[in-house]
Amino acid sequence: MTKPASVASGRVEVPDKEAEFEDLKRRIHSKLVDKLDLSRVGELEGDVLRREIRLVVEHLCDTEQAMLNRGERERLIEEVLDETFGLGPLELLLKDPTISDILINGPKQVYVERKGNLEKTSVTFRDDAHLLQIIDRIVSKVGRRVDEVCPMVDARLPDGSRVNAIIPPLALDGAAVSIRRFGANPLKLENLLNLKAFTPEMVMLLEGAIKARLNIIVAGGTGSGKTTLLNTLSSFISNADRIVTIEDAAELQLQQEHVVRLETRPPNIEGKGAVTATDLVRNALRMRPERIIIGECRGPETLDMLQAMNTGHEGSLTTIHANTPRDCLARLETLIMMSGFELPLKAMRQQIASAVDLIIQANRLQGGKRRVTSISEVVGMEQDTIVMQEIYRYRQTGIDEQGRATGVFEATGIRPAFMPRLEAAGVRLPASAFRQRVMLQD
Repeated sequence: MTKPASVASGRVEVPDKEAEFEDLKRRIHSKLVDKLDLSRVGELEGDVLRREIRLVVEHLCDTEQAMLNRGERERLIEEVLDETFGLGPLELLLKDPTISDILINGPKQVYVERKGNLEKTSVTFRDDAHLLQIIDRIVSKVGRRVDEVCPMVDARLPDGSRVNAIIPPLALDGAAVSIRRFGANPLKLENLLNLKAFTPEMVMLLEGAIKARLNIIVAGGTGSGKTTLLNTLSSFISNADRIVTIEDAAELQLQQEHVVRLETRPPNIEGKGAVTATDLVRNALRMRPERIIIGECRGPETLDMLQAMNTGHEGSLTTIHANTPRDCLARLETLIMMSGFELPLKAMRQQIASAVDLIIQANRLQGGKRRVTSISEVVGMEQDTIVMQEIYRYRQTGIDEQGRATGVFEATGIRPAFMPRLEAAGVRLPASAFRQRVMLQD
């Protein structure tokens, strides 16, 4: 009798246990969908519904003749429930508070960022169709769509995390999804101080600037913490103020009571019905706002925002992509040009110098550290040039054994020209806060 080749060669073929597990999960999920009474499902609340469905899934597990230990059985039940109610394989990552970004490159490659470092995970999707199904589940909850006609989409998760998805034919190796997380418990001021994102003296100045209704721009690159910083700054705004926020995908988490949240809308399948940030800024001016907060200026709405800052809406905030405060001013000029108005360069710069009081620069340094690297005041114009002065800065001095940047926070010794405005608002800062010195070392 001839032995099988695998035995003759000394190898024993072991069935892929993970593949068997996935096959079992797919069978149970399919049976669950067949058994669900949709009319009854609609009557039950979220937690009650999950408990009821869990009992059904446990019964279905018992009917299968699979050899599962207790841990595997519990994992199977949870994953079937996640597939039914949540975002499938993503639920495991979304429950991990140490993960800041989730990056999906097709169904079999999922990366996460922890503490500033990217690492590949063992999480996978069954196939392209499974990943597309999860993407569709995310975007449909916020009234958006993704298909071959509209293969790119921005959306958000219930906790405010930002989601961008791009699918074939534009994404050649399967759908790509980027989830920028903003947890249910966003970083507070105390957390950022503990992480040495800035110093207590810088916080005192920024709190005073918010209370004195200075117009502030938070500048920085992708992943530098601009939105987190904007959320932190907004915590200093009085509860008595009426705030209007404008975003492409709503992610700001303001703590005040009197907040009106507006969100842009992409065009429909016929290319009509789009509502841009420019439309929302103009509409916001008719809503009696005391402060306008734009999640990010990236187009023609920049001119309307600057005009609002110049016409009685002091204390407004926004973010912008730029690597330095001086780059921020240059980018503002570029964005104003996108509005279609041919303004003279001097007129543009006068508008910027008159509107913007403070530029806060945030950077993501080597090794993943995020720091406020500069707080600069816009003083005014000298001939055709906008004049700025740096009040505080972070200076990188080297790299430690783990490859993470090290440096010092410094006070430049310059007292801001807007100090009278702070004092008029009842904010008193000690003279020592601006004395030239090293304030903090990493």
